[in-house]
Amino acid sequence: MAIRAHRRGGPEVLTYESVPLPVPKAGEVLVQVHAAGITFAELSWDETWRSKDGQDRTPIIPAHEVSGVVSALGSGVNAFTVGDQVFGRVGFNRDGAAAEYVTVPATDLARRPLSVSHVESASIAMAALTAWEALVEHAQLVKGEHVVVLGGAGGVGSLAVQLAKHLGAHVSATAASDNLQFVSGLGADVVLDYASISASSASIQADIVIDAVGGPATAAAIRMVRPGGRFVTLSQPVDAGLLTNRDISATFFVVGPNSETLAEIARLVDAGAIRASVAQVLPLAQARSAFEEGPSVRIPGKTVLQVLPN
Repeated sequence: MAIRAHRRGGPEVLTYESVPLPVPKAGEVLVQVHAAGITFAELSWDETWRSKDGQDRTPIIPAHEVSGVVSALGSGVNAFTVGDQVFGRVGFNRDGAAAEYVTVPATDLARRPLSVSHVESASIAMAALTAWEALVEHAQLVKGEHVVVLGGAGGVGSLAVQLAKHLGAHVSATAASDNLQFVSGLGADVVLDYASISASSASIQADIVIDAVGGPATAAAIRMVRPGGRFVTLSQPVDAGLLTNRDISATFFVVGPNSETLAEIARLVDAGAIRASVAQVLPLAQARSAFEEGPSVRIPGKTVLQVLPN
C-alpha cells in the first residue's frame, strides 16, 4: 500500500491504494518503511512531479524522509546488509516513502540512531542534514561565532539551533511568541519574537544568519549580517537588490545526499547532542489529512506518517 497522486495537485489528489513492490536497481536499497516524514510544501515542487530531465512522472508517491529496515539490495551495494535499520533522504525526483516499501540509492542512507524510534529518526533525517549543510558546508561555521537562526521552532531551524550550539556558536533564534520557551530549551542563547524582528535587526551583527523562513523576513535577516559575514537561505535565491552595498556572501541551496553526514547525525542523536521534535504522528492511510491539516498545527516539529510499529 502507498499514498499516490495520479495527477498534479494538492492534497485532494492523494489516494491510498495498492502499488507494486518496487525493485532496487544497481546501487539501490529496498527499504521496508516504518516511518516517513513529510514536508507540506512538497506537493507544490516541480521536482515532485517531474523527472530530472523534465518529464512527467505521475503517478507519484510523496514523503522524502524515511526510517526503516533494509529488505533487499541492488547489485553493487556493499555498505548495508538485509536487516540493517537505516534512515535518510529520498531524492525529490523519485517516489518517496509514503509507502510500505521504497527504493533509495545506498548513498542517500545511513544506519539510523537506535536510541530513538523510527518516527523520530524519520523526522530528523532531512532536517538535520539540511541544517548541517547550511552551517558546516555553506556557512563554514567556526567555533565562537555568532549565529542567528530564523525560524528556530521549525523542522530545520530547530536542528540548526542545536547543531550550532554543539559546534560552539553563540546562537540567537527567532520564533513565534508561543514557541519562545521551546526554542530556548533547544539551547539558544537569545530567542527573539519574530514579530519584532525588523526592529531588532539593526542591533544584531551576526557572523552567520541561517534563514529557514524566507519571504518578508529575508530583508530584515540580511541586515543582521556583519560586514564579511555569511547569509544562507533555504527558501529561494536572494534578490540581488537586497545585497547592494552589503559586504556579505549569500548562498541558497537545496539539500543533497550525504551518507557520511547522516552517520554523524545518527551519532549525535545517540550521544544526546541533538534531539528530534515530532509535532504529530498519523497512520499512512491518513496522509491526505496530514497534508490538508498539518500546516494549521501550531506545534513545533515534524509531521510523520507511521507505516509500521516502532
